[in-house]
Amino acid sequence: MTKPIWGTGLFVFLMLAINPAMSAQAPMGTVAYVDLPRFMGDWYVIANIPTVFEKGAHNPVESYRLNNNGTIATSFTFNADSFDGEKKIHQQTGFVKNKQTNATWGMQIIWPIKADYRVVYLDPDYQFTVIGRKARDYVWVMSRSLDFSEDRYNELIDFVISLGYEADKIVRAPHQP
Repeated sequence: MTKPIWGTGLFVFLMLAINPAMSAQAPMGTVAYVDLPRFMGDWYVIANIPTVFEKGAHNPVESYRLNNNGTIATSFTFNADSFDGEKKIHQQTGFVKNKQTNATWGMQIIWPIKADYRVVYLDPDYQFTVIGRKARDYVWVMSRSLDFSEDRYNELIDFVISLGYEADKIVRAPHQP
């Protein structure tokens, strides 16, 4: 009698390979609540694990605007590959998925896909935030200002690492005043 190719071990391996969210890492929580009007505005991306659209981004800024229908108009603006590089703008739309916390969104870059987007850290003054994804493949560390201490930056990166992100994939975003 031959054993089936799709044995239990192979099935589990394939499911983990296909869906990283099924890994052994603890679920990624979010902040308790996001006051959306207060969260809106410009955020400097000071570190991230860049997506293909963000590689080489200089002076990256993420901007949010709350639409009348409750969606969030999002613009990602940067200079491509250098401070003097071509200015690029990527438009996206955020959809709040958890209306009790406003901390879990679907971010639509191309229709109909809504990527996982979670506010996992937000300081009480709304000056620093960390946006994560449950798959732990991308992360964005953002600040309202470029005027912050190196200690504060390191605290935020340590927090990101504590969530299960790989330290060697996190890139400090280059900014020029």
